[in-house]
Amino acid sequence: MRVLVIGSGGREHALCWKLAQSPELEELYCAPGNPGIAEVADLVPKPVDEIQDLASFAADLKIDLTVVGPELPLTLGLADELRRRGLKVFGPGREAARLEGSKVFAKEFMGRHGIPTAAFEVVHDLSEARKAAKKMGLPVVLKADGLAGGKGVLIPETRDELDEALVTFFEERRFGAAGDRVVIEEHLTGEEVSFIALSDGERILPLATSKDYKRIGEGDTGPNTGGMGAHTPSGVVSGELGAEILETVLQPTVVGMAEENSPFRGILYAGLMLTDEGPKVLEYNVRLGDPEAQPLMLRMEDDLLPVLAAGAEGDFGGHKLRFKKEAAACIVLASEGYPGKPVKGEAIEGLDTVRTHEGVQVFHAGTAFRADDDQTVVTAGGRVLDVCASGDTLVEALRRAYAAAAEISWPSKVFRRDIGRRVLEKQAG
Repeated sequence: MRVLVIGSGGREHALCWKLAQSPELEELYCAPGNPGIAEVADLVPKPVDEIQDLASFAADLKIDLTVVGPELPLTLGLADELRRRGLKVFGPGREAARLEGSKVFAKEFMGRHGIPTAAFEVVHDLSEARKAAKKMGLPVVLKADGLAGGKGVLIPETRDELDEALVTFFEERRFGAAGDRVVIEEHLTGEEVSFIALSDGERILPLATSKDYKRIGEGDTGPNTGGMGAHTPSGVVSGELGAEILETVLQPTVVGMAEENSPFRGILYAGLMLTDEGPKVLEYNVRLGDPEAQPLMLRMEDDLLPVLAAGAEGDFGGHKLRFKKEAAACIVLASEGYPGKPVKGEAIEGLDTVRTHEGVQVFHAGTAFRADDDQTVVTAGGRVLDVCASGDTLVEALRRAYAAAAEISWPSKVFRRDIGRRVLEKQAG
């Protein structure tokens, strides 16, 4: 089977790494990819937003299956264009991708289908925002309606922080058109977890539970990011709770999308807050979580390729997904300045050293080859590397991942040293 993966981050590296292990794979391409992905796939220098160009490439090479990693090409309609040309793709169409592409659509969709989420209001200007925030109380959550690279959420806790956040959205317009509409919602408290499943439009195949860590600073402080670490299992979702999430969130979402003539065929991610009233949806993603995907791929036992191919045809049939009983963890190594303006272009050392570490796998998230040297890997993004490891227990997986992370360096490297700590303390206590 000829397969094309779209994307260039750690999630796509993990996908390519897993798909490359399939005995059904003949050729693997990735557009545009990165230096790490180049070790397992042929890179195609095409941007993820060049929808027609990507579709033409897939058609010309008679690609048997396209797997779309990031959200942007999905919201731009890549899956629709591929299907229009008679090509198989695992990823939702533009209408279904609005679950992530529009926070307003997602919140109103949940309201229509009785899916538990935080109380909210949609506002269009500073005056409306002030009134809504006053009604919700502090802390309060402000979300840009459109895509903002995982950075369009602000959670002011004081009046001064609220004033600053409102300036950011409505006067500075830091999020551009993505902030034309803003969701103001109540601040939920509890434990945050990720629940990810595959859908063929009707059926659901849940992945193992996972938990990511969004804040830049230890102790969950500082700005939100795309994710600074993750582990699986989550350590906080029991089998009973997982069944409740499937019944109250995932299944109603897939059924609701089908009822609205936008069948969801792809990866459905629910970011959840486990509140005293039960699990509530914080956000939807229409693709694998990043960095949750990385440790999940380490634990996945089954061949992923035939499952995705069956899902692309709208019928998982008898396919299942099994996961190893071991744990896996991911430590994100970022560059100073992230999630704002990260330092780029610094040479990375130690990548070859960690290849020999037991149970360790490093996925490239924001890397490139130095312009004048196609052997030297340099930083090229905020999140640079995902250092992942598996182990019999979460303690062992984290120990291995942190040991490997310590051997990789560049001048502006930053990372969180407390991934998994609170979960382990709860389990111990």
